[in-house]
Amino acid sequence: MATASGVSAGPVLQLTSFRRVPGSRLLPRRAATGAPAGNFFAKRGLVYNRRSYHHFLPSKQRGGLQAAVLPAAPPILDDEQKRKQMAEDFGFTQIGEELPDSVTLKDVMDTLPKEVFEINDVKAWTSVLISVTSYALGLFFIAKSPWYLLPLAWAWTGTAVTGFFVIGHDCAHKSFSRNKLVEDIVGTLAFMPLIYPYEPWRFKHDRHHAKTNMLVEDTAWQPVWQKEIESSAFLRKAIIFGYGPIRPWMSIAHWLIWHFDLKKFRPNEVPRVKISLASVFAFMAIGWPLIILKSGLAGWFKFWFMPWMVYHFWMSTFTMVHHTAPHIPFKSSEEWNAAQAQLNGTVHCNYPQWIEILCHDINVHVPHHISPRIPSYNLRAAYDSIKQNWGKYVNEANWNWRLMKTILTRCHVYDKERYYVPFDELAPEESQPIKFLRKFMPDYA
Repeated sequence: MATASGVSAGPVLQLTSFRRVPGSRLLPRRAATGAPAGNFFAKRGLVYNRRSYHHFLPSKQRGGLQAAVLPAAPPILDDEQKRKQMAEDFGFTQIGEELPDSVTLKDVMDTLPKEVFEINDVKAWTSVLISVTSYALGLFFIAKSPWYLLPLAWAWTGTAVTGFFVIGHDCAHKSFSRNKLVEDIVGTLAFMPLIYPYEPWRFKHDRHHAKTNMLVEDTAWQPVWQKEIESSAFLRKAIIFGYGPIRPWMSIAHWLIWHFDLKKFRPNEVPRVKISLASVFAFMAIGWPLIILKSGLAGWFKFWFMPWMVYHFWMSTFTMVHHTAPHIPFKSSEEWNAAQAQLNGTVHCNYPQWIEILCHDINVHVPHHISPRIPSYNLRAAYDSIKQNWGKYVNEANWNWRLMKTILTRCHVYDKERYYVPFDELAPEESQPIKFLRKFMPDYA
């Protein structure tokens, strides 16, 4: 049986004995667990590579005794054979060793060649030409395709406009041009067809780089807190569905929540935020009516909405693949280590070549987190250097079904010791979407 921590083992569920105390509460007889009164505790013995692991976890009473089925505690990264087995279980090609606490982010940066930080105007504008040309080709493909080829046309066109986002992404990190005004203009224009406000995203994205995989502070993906799924049945069902079947489109919710509320920004940021919002609303007020006037509502759906949905598929997928795995922890600010988060906590994932070209190598993501100032066209050279100097610490994968299945069915609720607890362990009655994915998603690596 594959557990949530990726360990294949035969689970043995063992319940402690219980005694009744005044107030109709049940307490485990084994006081050594330090358990709070009123909770049930389930113990699971698990054998992995001939070693046994046991855990106790409180489990709420819902209509009788509910035993929690527990996987092993945090994945063990100190043994090469174990890492290889975990890599196979999770859909990775390599799971890196844990980076020593003594290594700093500056130590890693100092090993990078200076040329990878150099801005090349020809290469930067070539990326713009690639995106504009591929997008125009996609629109032509949509216009000329019979209905049964439209999904292919949408896939191409949506991936092409994802390239627009990557160009704006470089502008936000000051790695597109030496001229700040040029970067602001290009970034705003690149984001407009995506109706994505450039400056609000830039402000929040900077925080993602400064606080990568830090609990509460990281503005990208966060694990779900147990108190969130316990707050109400409706919210619990919504979260389970959102972090399960529709997770590859949850960036739409992130886009809405984070980028349009002026209260989320500092007073000195608000004027720039307003300019970006005005640009987005102008595109909606002018661009959408023009599309509808020319091709009708069906044309708006074909030429704009469906490519936009493909873009959000990549936006969500890239982000969660970069930083989400059963062995990659989120840590509190007190425990957080920048080098570990950026080198150990960022995943290099290889995608089909046409996706890499249209998206300007944004998936070569480890060097981007070592230094966001590296232009996208230099990421591969930077990663070659990282592999040479720090290769045993990196996490690598080729995009595959098993990798996605691991993320969608295992990486859910935060737990300090285990990193993630799947929804179907904490709320099995309401986790049908997760059980559906476990059953029907392919497991090919």
